[in-house]
Formats: sequence, C-alpha cells, structure tokens
Amino acid sequence: MAMNSAPVMALLSLAVAPVEAAQFQIAVSTAANPVRKVVTLLQAIQEKVQKEGEKETELHSKYMCYCGNGAGTLGKSMSDANAKIAEVTSSIAEAQQHQVQLQQELAEHRADRTAAKQNMADATAVRKTEAATFATYKAEAESDIGALGGAIAAVERGVAGAFLQTGAAEALRKLVQSKDNMIDADRQDVLAFLAAGQSDGSSYTPQSGEITGILKQLHDEFSQDLADATSAEQASIQSFDELIAAKSKESAAATAAIEDKEKRSGETAVSLAQMSNDLGDTKASLGADANFLADLQKNCATKKAEWDVIVKTRNEELVALADTIRILQDDDALELFKKTIPSAAAASFVQVQAGVAATRARALAMIKAARVSKSPMNTQLDFISLALSGKKIGFGKVIGMIDNMVTALGQEQKDDDAKKLYCGKEFDASDDKKKGLERSVSDAEASIAAAEEALATLTSEIKTLNDTIKALDKSVTEATELRQNENKDFAELMQQDTAAKELLGVAKNRLNQFYNPKMYAPPPKRQLSADDRIVVGMGGTLAPTPAPGGIAGTGIMALSQVKEAPGAAPEAVPAYSKKSGETQGVLQMIDLLIKELDKEMTVGQTEETDSQADYEQMMKDSAEQRASLVDALHNKEAAKADTEAALQSSQGDKKSASDELGATNAYISSLHAECDWLLQYFSMRQDARASEIDALGKAKAVLSGADFSSLLQTAAAQRSLRGR
Repeated sequence: MAMNSAPVMALLSLAVAPVEAAQFQIAVSTAANPVRKVVTLLQAIQEKVQKEGEKETELHSKYMCYCGNGAGTLGKSMSDANAKIAEVTSSIAEAQQHQVQLQQELAEHRADRTAAKQNMADATAVRKTEAATFATYKAEAESDIGALGGAIAAVERGVAGAFLQTGAAEALRKLVQSKDNMIDADRQDVLAFLAAGQSDGSSYTPQSGEITGILKQLHDEFSQDLADATSAEQASIQSFDELIAAKSKESAAATAAIEDKEKRSGETAVSLAQMSNDLGDTKASLGADANFLADLQKNCATKKAEWDVIVKTRNEELVALADTIRILQDDDALELFKKTIPSAAAASFVQVQAGVAATRARALAMIKAARVSKSPMNTQLDFISLALSGKKIGFGKVIGMIDNMVTALGQEQKDDDAKKLYCGKEFDASDDKKKGLERSVSDAEASIAAAEEALATLTSEIKTLNDTIKALDKSVTEATELRQNENKDFAELMQQDTAAKELLGVAKNRLNQFYNPKMYAPPPKRQLSADDRIVVGMGGTLAPTPAPGGIAGTGIMALSQVKEAPGAAPEAVPAYSKKSGETQGVLQMIDLLIKELDKEMTVGQTEETDSQADYEQMMKDSAEQRASLVDALHNKEAAKADTEAALQSSQGDKKSASDELGATNAYISSLHAECDWLLQYFSMRQDARASEIDALGKAKAVLSGADFSSLLQTAAAQRSLRGR
C-alpha cells in the first residue's frame, strides 16, 4: 500500500515528472526530504526572530494609533444614527396617522356608494309598481270610456234597445253602480233606463235628452280622470329618471374617490415599509457600531497588556525552535522519516503507483461492467476483480487469467452451440419417431442410438462440472492466501505510520509549549515509590530520572525497536501562529505531514475494508456458484439416469409400438426439461458471453499497454523505500 503524499509534494515544491498512462516512464528528480525542509525553515525562523521585534514595535504603535482614531469615528457615526432614528420615527408616525385618515375616508366613500346604489334599487322597484298600477287603471278607464261612448251613440241614433242587449250595457250598469261621486238621482235614472230596456225590449226615446246628458257627463269625467292619471304617470317617470341620473353621478363620484384614496393608501403603505426598513437598518448599523466600539476598546486594552508579554517571550521562542530542530534532526528520527515519508526521489514511485492504480481501476471497471448476468462465469470475474484490487498479483498473471476466462467462455459457447444443435436434432428425431411408430417398429433403433448419444453427452458434461468445481475450490484457496498476505502488509503499514505520527506529535508539542501553551501537553509527573517518599521525607535527594530512550530522547521507538504495535497516537492540535508566517507554515507543514500519515492510514484502512469486502463477496459468489454447479451436476446425473432408463425401456419395448410411443413421449418431455431453458436463453447467454469477452478484451488491452520492466523496477524501489 503506497502512501499518497501528493499534497505534501506540492507544498514542498518537489519536482516530479508525470507518468504516461500507457508507458509508465519515470523521471526522478533529486530534492530534500519533507522533514529536512521543515528543519531548514525552522533554522531560517531563528535568524529572523530579532528582526521581527522591530516590525512588531512598529505594528504595535500603528495599532494604538488606530485605537485612538477609531473610537472618535465610531462615536460620530453613532451620533448621526441616533439623529436619523428620531427623524425616521417621526416620519413613520405621521405616515401612520395619514394612513388611518385615508382608511376612514375610504369607509365613508364606500358607504356613500352603497347608499346611492340602494336608493336607485328602491326607486326602480317603486317605479315598476307605479307603472303596473297605471297600466291596469288605464285599461279599465279606456274600457269604461268606450262603453259610455257606445251607449251615447246608441241613444242618439234611437237604437237604445239594441244597445241594451249588448255586453257594453252590462258593463255600463256595473260602472254606474260602482261610481262613488255620482249623483244618486242620475244613477237611478241611468239604472232605470238600463232596466227598462231589459223589461219590454221596446225602443227608448230620450226625454229632453236627460239620459244622454248624464252619459256624456260621465264620459267627460272619465276622460278627464284618465288624462289626469296619464299626466301624473309622465311626471313620475320624469322624477324617476332625474333621481337615477343624480344617484348614478353620486355613485360614480364615490367610486372615483375610492380609487384615488386606495392609490394614495397603497403609496403610503409602501412609504411606511421603506421607512420601517430604513429604521431597522439604521438601528442595526447603530448596534453594530456599538458592538464594534466595545470590541475595539476591549481589543485595544488587551493588545496593550499583551505587548510586554510578547517582548518577554521572544527569547523563549529561540529555545523552542532549537529544541524542535534537535528532535527532528536526530539520526533515528531521520531514519524513521525515510521509511514513512517519501522524499522527492520516491515521488516518481508515488506517481507510478498512481498510474498503476489508475490502470488497475480502468481494468477493474471494465471487468465489473462485464457482470451483465448471473452467469457461472461471474465467479471467475470475481477472481480477476480480487486480483486487480489486491495489487499483489502482477498484470501478467491477470492477463493470463483473462485469457483463460476468454478461452473458457469460448468453449462454453461451443458447448451451447453443440447442445442447441443436439436439442434441435433430438426434437426433430423424436417428433418423426412419434409419427412413425405406428408404421414401423424399426424406428425404435433411432431412439436407442439417440439415447446412447445423449448418455455420452451427459457423461462429458458431468466430467466438465466436476473439473469446474475442483478449479473453483483451488481458486478460493489461492484467494484466501492472497488476502492473508495483504492483511499482514496492512498491519505493518499501520505500525510504522503510527510511530511516525507520534514523533511528529512530540515535535509539534514542543512548539506548542512556546507558541500555544494551552495546547501544550506536559509530561506525566514522576510517581514516587514508598522508599523514594522516605528518602524525600528524610531530606535526601533522589537519584536522577533515567533519560527517556528512543528517538531524540522522546521515548518513541521505530518499528524495529519494539515487539508489539505502538499505542494510539495522541490527539493532534490545530496549527498556531504566534507572530510570523514562517512559524505558521512550519506548524502547518507538521500538521500536513501528520494528516498525510492519517490519510495513508485511512486509505490503507479503506483498502483493507474494501479488499475484505471483495474477498467476502468472492467467497459468497463462489459458494453460490459451487452450489449451482452441484445442483447442475445432480440434474445432469438425474438426466443421465432418466436417459439410461429411457434407453432400457426402448430396448425392452421395441416389439410394442404403443409402449414405444409412451417411452418416446417421456423422452420428449426429458428433452424439454433438458433443452427448453437453453433454447429460451440461448441468444441472451450468447450476447452476455460476447459482452464479457469484449470487456475482458478491453481490460486486457489496458493492462497489456503497461511497461512491465518499469513496474518491476518500481516494486524494487518501493521495498527499498519502505525498508523491506
């Protein structure tokens, strides 16, 4: 498992030549180890510490000047904001009052418009009632006037008797009887006139024109009443039209006023919203200025108090830098870093590994794409995928596995072709046999020959299945050994990277002792034994504590110095910048180195997990395939037994056509059981094999393009860099 240190290489500006995808050409450039770069930077920081003192003095003076000027600027800004808040608040109150007035006026206009519409509706209803009443009166009056006119004409012409026999005379009688303002004497004369005509039927000759005069008087009165009623109706219509016109104008004026007030109300609402937003923004700005002023005063007081501490700690910084350089330059430390953090000389190997990994990934993707169906060959694809994922098997062996699988797929297709041809032939022969059994018993010989051929085919297939099961068991054993070797390499990688992380953690902790004391983790206190406590109690002096062993007296030992894996690494602290960019860069580089080790361990853990998952999936697929092969073997053996039974039955029943026909039907059923699945899925299986062969060919082409001599040299370089 190669460590992916590309970000570290980029950070340290190591020149690494690119790896071509097909040829893997390596161009190695010489540069310092990343840890050596860290030491060089620390030494440069030591030289610049004194110069930083002058820069810090200048910066401190400028900061104090900023503190004095900033307070005055913020004070003026806050005063302006308070004045604006008062002004905007007053404007909002005026706008709100104006809005209330507009809403009241809107309510009045809406009420006026509603009242006008109601008045028009009421007047319209009254007008309809009056018009109907006038129409009824007019019809009755015109009828009465007509009856009076007819009576007058009849009397004047001397034909009153004929008139009295008409319906008009009866209507006239009712009219006279119902008229209230008529003189009783006149009513009696007219009624007597009408009654006399009915009693004897003789013509009536008016006396002194008395009756004629009464009737004409009635005619004039009724005509005058009708004229007066008509004039009153015309006056009512004119009054109604004037009322409707006036109320329509009133409603239109109210509508126009409503629209104007609504527009002004909307504009006022928008203005209120804008002023409210402005007020909120001003208050927020005022609060921000107040907070900033408080922070400024607090920060200025803090910086003033910290200045003396900064001057004092400058000398302590030199000591911390010297201690860190001593830890990182220790011979044992450099030896460990050579094993765990590759230099620029190893960067080309990392890129080659990246190229190889990319090639493996492309080939692996093509192999996985070939799994288009649940075919028995999926297990062989699992073996090839496992070999590509594990990185322990060379491309040559993988290509050999691909060639073997392509050959097996080709042979399997040939077997299916032969089986299809055989099934077609057998179906035709069986159908012909069934038709000809009644004609000739000799046709049974063909069935016997076919059964013998089927037995030979089944025997061959049973042998092939047994061989496949044995080959599968062997592949599972090899995959298990490969998985065990990869797990062993993973454990060794984790042990070495953990030791390197601990050493970098000690160096970082020493820097934190000066730059970030809160992040510094002091060493554990010495635990006194009972004897030591007696010595101290008697005023004696204890023997000095033995110096810690390991690398640079840190107590950390490389993998070759311990028998068991080291414990968990201490928790990493974030980078802390005391004063200069160089110190920040050093801490960041140490953090990045630790992160790279963490990343390598994470990648290793992920690859270990994925490899284990692939192994478990392979074992599961292998178990399923083996179970499928065993089932197929049992089916073939059962089919063979059935075929042998059919053969024996055919041989024993050759003399009986009816029995032979039953045996033939049974044989046809067995052919369906044996061949229907193949014939149904023949094209699908053929296409799936073609797809698998195509994918395998592409994967082989990808793998065949690699420069295997370069890969061999790379493997040797890896073992040298990892100390193996």
